[in-house]
Amino acid sequence: MSTLDPQPFQQRLDTYLQERSEEARAVRVGEKETSEQAAIVARYADLFTREQLETLAGAEAAASGDGREEIARLRLTCQEGIADRELAEREDALENALLAARVPWGDDELPLRSAQARLAVEPAYADRDALGAAVLEVSASFNDERRSLLAARNEFDADVTGVANPVARNEAEKGVPLGPILDAVDRARVEGTPAFTPQRERWLDRLLGPNREQTPASAHMAWIRRLSPLEATYTKERSVPVCLATLAALGFDLEAERGIRPDLEDRPQKSPRACVIAADPPRVVHLITRAQGGLHDYEAFLHEAGHALHYAGCDPTLPLAFRRLARDHALSEIYSFLLDSISGEPGWHAEHFGLSDEQARENADAARFSNTILFRRYSAKLGYEMDFWTRFPSDGGTPDGYEERLTAATGVRYPAANHLADMDAGFYSADYLRAWIRSAQLRAHLRREVGEDWWRRPETGALLRGLFREGTRPTTEQIAERIGFDPLDTAPLVAEFDTVV
Repeated sequence: MSTLDPQPFQQRLDTYLQERSEEARAVRVGEKETSEQAAIVARYADLFTREQLETLAGAEAAASGDGREEIARLRLTCQEGIADRELAEREDALENALLAARVPWGDDELPLRSAQARLAVEPAYADRDALGAAVLEVSASFNDERRSLLAARNEFDADVTGVANPVARNEAEKGVPLGPILDAVDRARVEGTPAFTPQRERWLDRLLGPNREQTPASAHMAWIRRLSPLEATYTKERSVPVCLATLAALGFDLEAERGIRPDLEDRPQKSPRACVIAADPPRVVHLITRAQGGLHDYEAFLHEAGHALHYAGCDPTLPLAFRRLARDHALSEIYSFLLDSISGEPGWHAEHFGLSDEQARENADAARFSNTILFRRYSAKLGYEMDFWTRFPSDGGTPDGYEERLTAATGVRYPAANHLADMDAGFYSADYLRAWIRSAQLRAHLRREVGEDWWRRPETGALLRGLFREGTRPTTEQIAERIGFDPLDTAPLVAEFDTVV
């Protein structure tokens, strides 16, 4: 069978990824009721063969420097595509079943995604509990197929790479060990607990009411993250203008960025989780959000704007491997976490919402609490996922430890039945956590070099534009070294946890 050398492979891969991205976008935003990824994979089946993988591996071994890393990313994408080719039809079937799933609610039935989105806006505590239980029951009914797909992909990946241990395999792909990351974030969580515990009790009382359960269910997390009692201040209608003004202060005119294509519409089948799909950076970058009112709308917009500006700001002459491909997602998440952390700045609340200094500090504290509880959740999630995959070859994947770890870390109960729906591919939790550490380091650097009001200074935007030009080429660890930090130094992050604004 004939194979392609790296450059023609990269050109054809570019077209393939664009088609898959546009299909994913259409399903994600609710424009399509069914996913047809399998048909796209079938059309490009020649890209994902053992012979093609061997050709790329040989070229990688013969290359050096950036050229070698460029081909390595092509090889890793080919490697993933071999499993995609085998599993795309089954993954489409699961995605379409989830889209078709309905949650009984009163005298009606809600699409699963609509029911998940409604949890953020359902005002009554008891009703959120009941709806959350109904959502969990429907979602968990797909766990057997989720587990079966995980097992199949793990088997394919082990066979293709020759590495049976899922954790070791992912470490080789990312180029970083996961154990030290887990150790660092576990220490940061423990060090931050004395400040977090009273903050959690105060904000759970404020957000859920004094009659809440001592350990509320995770069904309330969307309400908590939305900071719903503050929604009269952070209205849905103002979220886009305020966020555009926030970015403009940094020197970014989002509406003038021709490559960024926002989708802000509210559709029944649109996923409630905001995202960016970089179909062809820097030319086509989709920014997708689903506003529902509340501060989380603003945070989600700014977070996804960080991704969108990164991809749309890359040098268009870079090869695909450095415009779009990466060993992981940790680099781009730095910029997203940096921008959404602006909601933790009291001055931002005072400037855009006319709040008193005291109220601005209070609301910024709420935003920091929301960010802190999310960090603690993900730090526990990484520990669970590493245990899950270490055990997987022997037990096939069980929920053991999921509820216990996440509940202890957050003070919110995460039911064991959610363990598979909550599992992102490729240890994405580790990428988030590396970005959390790095964004705190970058904020410390900006406060030192630009000023305490870094969040409204064009110098910050200029620094970011320089980083964006590099696309996905650098690692997050290289960014740490540039600004003078050890990659696992969590001191800036812990200092922010301890800060009373």
